[in-house]
This record gives sequence, structure tokens and C-alpha cells, in this order.
Amino acid sequence: SVITFIGDPESVEEAAFRGCKKASELIDLNKHKGEHPRMGATDVIPFIPVSDVSMKECVSIAEKLGERIWNELKIPVYLYEEAARTPERKNLADIRKGEFEWLKENIEKRPPDFGDRIHPTAGATAVGAREFLIAFNVNLNTNDLSIAKKIAKAVRFKSGGFRYVKALGFEIKERGIVQVSMNLTNYKKTPIYRVFEAIKSEADRYGVSIIGSELIGLAPMDALLDVADFYLRLENFKKTQVLERRIWE
Repeated sequence: SVITFIGDPESVEEAAFRGCKKASELIDLNKHKGEHPRMGATDVIPFIPVSDVSMKECVSIAEKLGERIWNELKIPVYLYEEAARTPERKNLADIRKGEFEWLKENIEKRPPDFGDRIHPTAGATAVGAREFLIAFNVNLNTNDLSIAKKIAKAVRFKSGGFRYVKALGFEIKERGIVQVSMNLTNYKKTPIYRVFEAIKSEADRYGVSIIGSELIGLAPMDALLDVADFYLRLENFKKTQVLERRIWE
């Protein structure tokens, strides 16, 4: 599950802590199985500057919360992205590699920033500060997982795709389909529509089609306006023409 909330720094920090505490009471990772990589009952807590707050302040909040989670809940914490204390800790995937099962036996080989041992049921948590990330999934009309994995490989940066795309292929068993699941880490330089069109093209190569897409959590208005502008081919369009934007300004 992805939970997104917005507010003043103190309230958001407190809400994140309470959510982490409740998850640790309800979730036992020894009994948990899922498609997405995870190392903790609360897997990751990113702080994002939205308005009237700096990235530096978000880093400070991440550090404060990380220390509190260990001190009060005894869940070890890794600081990542802008809060990372070493370059190899910036990338969440590197921290989470091996997931809960590996960390349970080998945490001393990847020492946390706060804490020294794994929580027996809640695992570990990554806390950080970063820019907007858009979680975007594309569903395909096939149950062939290898196709989703090939398409994910084609679009993700790590294997030669778009610079700001992380992607994996998953099977959605209850629907009998597969999914290309993505994190878009810079929508301004790699917009949603560009990745969507690339997936559509790749899907055509394998004789399958897109049946839908999913936006997980919140996304900036500008990211969605870029999609509308691209597909509607609006001429001389200005984002100030959006009613709600004018009202807010």
C-alpha cells in the first residue's frame, strides 16, 4: 500500500512515525509474501518538499525521524536519497537488495544508520528526502510475465532505457494479466507520456496491447498537464489556462 499525506513538517513527521508504529504492530514480515521488493513493514518513508520548505529541511526531518524510529520502536533505519550519508546509500534498491529475508541473517554486512539489529517482525525501514517520484504502472493484456519483464528492461535506465525510470515486470494473478511497474524519478526530464509511448511500442513488438494504467498516490499537476497537452495536441496551450491553477495562484 502507498499512503501519501501533505502538511506542515511537524505534523507530517508525527503522522509518519505513528503510521510506522501501527504497521509494526499489525504486520509480521515472516508471514508476508508479495510481488514488490520490501524489507520492512513500513518499507520506505520519503519526505518531499512541496511548498515553503527546502530539501535541506526535509533531510533534517528524515534524520530526526530515523533516530526516533530506532529509539522508540527498535526498527533499524537506513537513510537514503538526499539524506544518505554515503553515495552507495542514495539508491533505495541497493539498500533493499535481498529484502527482509537477507537482512534478517546479514544485517551486520549492511549496517543501518540507526540501530544495530533487525526487528524480528517489522524488519527495517528506509527514511529519506527526495524530489517528486511518480509511481506509474501499465497493464498488458497477456499473462506472459516474460513480456512484462522484457518491456521493463527496455524502458528502465539501469539496462539502457530512460534516464529517470526504474521498472520491473509483475504478474497480477487475480486479473490474469501482467504489469510494467515503474517509478519515474524526474517527470520534467522524462515525462509520463514518453514512457507510455515507449511501452506501447514495445508491446506492439510482442503482439500485446495496453489495457490500462495506474497512478499510485499523488502526482504533480504539471506532470498530468504535460500528458493532456501531448495527447490533445493543444496549440499555444499555457498551464495558466487551467482554472484551478489560476484560483490557487
